Amino acid sequence: METVERALSLYGAPVYVRKQIVHNAHVVRDLEALGAVFVESETEVPRGETLVLSAHGVAPSVYAQAVDRRLQVIDATCPLVTKVHVQARRYAADGHRIVLIGHAGHEEVVGTLGEAPDVTVLVENVDDAEALELDEGTPVAYITQTTLSVDETTEIIDVLKRRFPHIRGPQREDICYATSNRQWAVKELLDEVDLLLVIGSRNSSNSKRLVEVAHAADVPSYLIDDETEIDEDWLDGVNVVGVTSGASAPERLVTRVCDWFRDYGVSDIRPHSSVLEDVVFRLPVELRRAETPAA
Repeated sequence: METVERALSLYGAPVYVRKQIVHNAHVVRDLEALGAVFVESETEVPRGETLVLSAHGVAPSVYAQAVDRRLQVIDATCPLVTKVHVQARRYAADGHRIVLIGHAGHEEVVGTLGEAPDVTVLVENVDDAEALELDEGTPVAYITQTTLSVDETTEIIDVLKRRFPHIRGPQREDICYATSNRQWAVKELLDEVDLLLVIGSRNSSNSKRLVEVAHAADVPSYLIDDETEIDEDWLDGVNVVGVTSGASAPERLVTRVCDWFRDYGVSDIRPHSSVLEDVVFRLPVELRRAETPAA
């Protein structure tokens, strides 16, 4: 988000963004108001213009197309997604067949598949893992989408390890800390609440996983973009409501939901925190280089 804002400040509008920079409707609308133009493909961007690549990463073919169009590319891919891309290239170079655990059609999965399409197979669930057929003796490695359910992914990996005992995997899990932290926090919260509201957009994978965590514990849960989507009927018979948000939901949306409950007559609103997040990523190198002479 900051990358797009800084690019607009440096180069002026329009700055083009391939896909949604993050999967949140409010963020996209706010950036559009500043002059960002969101496109589905790099081929829609006029030649020579500035293009920001979204946090979800892209296939190498996208970079090639951008070069052909002489676009000034700013790569805002999340470093945790970049790590998965590097792993895919490394496993492919070592002669491994790659099992990518993820959701078909998700932008991150599309980009990762593009790193080694001829040797990568997508597994979405335990049934896929059980049905997977590979030539005997083929070296195998797995990687995962960064916004999956921790529990479901563990089940899939367990099946893969049982079926392919020599399978390689990342030294540290690929699921991003912001995704896993929120899932663990929700699990801690569920014993205390009768209803869970998750603030996030419909296309946010990590937000949908939080709803699933609640449903797995038989706690009613709803995904909402903001306070305007709260249905008062949900609150019938409910004493305690839990509120959480997806990793890309701006904090102001959480504040607005809390204010909605205050207006509804709730006076006891308490924060719940289980872990301190202190990870900071640097801005894309293209921006840092451009800002130095500008300064």
